Amino acid sequence: MRGQLFIGEDITQDHDVQCDVCIVGSGAGGAVLAAGLVSSGLKVVMLEEGGYYDQDNFKLNEGDAYFNLYQDRGTRATSDVSITVLQGRTVGGSTTVNWTTCFRTPDRILKHWEQNFGTEAITTETLKPHFEEVERRLGIQEWPLDRVNANNKVLVDGCKKLGYEVRPLRRNVRSCADSGFCGMGCPIGAKQAMHRTYIQDALDLGLTIYSDVRAERFIIENNKTTSVVGQVLDRETSKAKGRQIQVRAKVFVSSCGAINGPALFLRSGITAEGRIGRRTMLHPVVGVTAVYENPIHPYYGAPQSAGSHEFVDRGANKIGYFLESAPLHPSLASLGGSAFGSLQGELLQNLSHTGVLLALSVDGLHPNSQGGTVRLRNDGRIKFDYPMCPELLESFKDAHQTMARISFAAGAKKVGTAHVEPVILSSDKDLKVLQQVEYGAFKHGIFSAHQMGGCMMGSDPKNSVVDTDLRMHDLQNTFVVDGSVLPTALGVNPSQTIYGLAHRAVKKVAESV
Repeated sequence: MRGQLFIGEDITQDHDVQCDVCIVGSGAGGAVLAAGLVSSGLKVVMLEEGGYYDQDNFKLNEGDAYFNLYQDRGTRATSDVSITVLQGRTVGGSTTVNWTTCFRTPDRILKHWEQNFGTEAITTETLKPHFEEVERRLGIQEWPLDRVNANNKVLVDGCKKLGYEVRPLRRNVRSCADSGFCGMGCPIGAKQAMHRTYIQDALDLGLTIYSDVRAERFIIENNKTTSVVGQVLDRETSKAKGRQIQVRAKVFVSSCGAINGPALFLRSGITAEGRIGRRTMLHPVVGVTAVYENPIHPYYGAPQSAGSHEFVDRGANKIGYFLESAPLHPSLASLGGSAFGSLQGELLQNLSHTGVLLALSVDGLHPNSQGGTVRLRNDGRIKFDYPMCPELLESFKDAHQTMARISFAAGAKKVGTAHVEPVILSSDKDLKVLQQVEYGAFKHGIFSAHQMGGCMMGSDPKNSVVDTDLRMHDLQNTFVVDGSVLPTALGVNPSQTIYGLAHRAVKKVAESV
């Protein structure tokens, strides 16, 4: 039975729909779960706030991409605007715009969860068959070292010269053309994003998707979810068009991410005694740009194809970080460079010779790094606070020195650290300058494309929101299947962890119908 995909402009009247399972969100968690459930013969309805786009209407223009494919038109940030949060908002979620990097959950992270949060059922061995299946479906393989672009080769060459661990990354692509436009939607459909894979699998078997529909609230009766109410949005303005979708189901699943998911529960009056929205984790990112004699063309080639975990574990008293490279298209370079006026002009003039390195700090493992908090403002909008402890600022400082050292080892002529007061280094002899500059909010650019936590899993209902089957402790017919269940940041890109947990959850969700 072929399913249906409705877009907002096609929904001309209110809908009242019944099904076995309603899933809110179509990203890494919701898509994998939906495909498994419909293949089990269940009737599944999915609500997605974003629109539907694919390679036929990706425009490969940064302005259009941020406007159409990202949360808050690409301007999502913490409440004080000190951290920019890049997150997808389209059918397929962030998988449509991410840079394809895939890691299995590190064993050290799983052991930390077991010791601190009672997640004994989530182990390397229990996740292995689920990882193997999604790797097969999504074509996840290590990217060949001889196809690493110049931007990533900087990281490879610099790390090797300094004796640091570095290796090619694994990517979910098939027949990749090295376009470099992953963040704007793959122009040839080579990226195995959810709209190309698990969503399509589910549609082929009967899934119904309502896109351009924002889930406003769950309706709760006697500690049980009875329905979810959504508003049809105008795609150009994101304002409600006055038409409503109400889905009544036996089982409900929140798969709308670590920021929107907690907000949906809070709008529904579900707080889990204050646990909803707490410990919302990022991998806070700082970076350096470096100018080289030879062309880098950071906007072409597989955007993220090498990485180093040399510094991911810096001991119990420090916050570790991992290193990757990133594409630099003009708008992203302007946003990330913290440069204005003539300095911004110089950055863009040298863009073809500029490389960038990123350091992603692993929050949530150190006792002082408790992540952020999602709350609602008085008008219902999301308020996301993310305080930064001294250990996180030390991590930024150390990472800047490491990345500058790697860049110079790879042949950089000069290195910039994206401080608001520009810090430009001419050689590794200038590294001592970084000991003098300040770190933290509004001192330099901070980003994150990874959102985790906020509906944490654990065995104890007193300090977690869902159990290890991802069922909510307080709502037995309601599950959370996305990155919000992760108790800490991962120290790796999170998409494959979410794929694997969603694949594992299929059986438990199906059994609860």
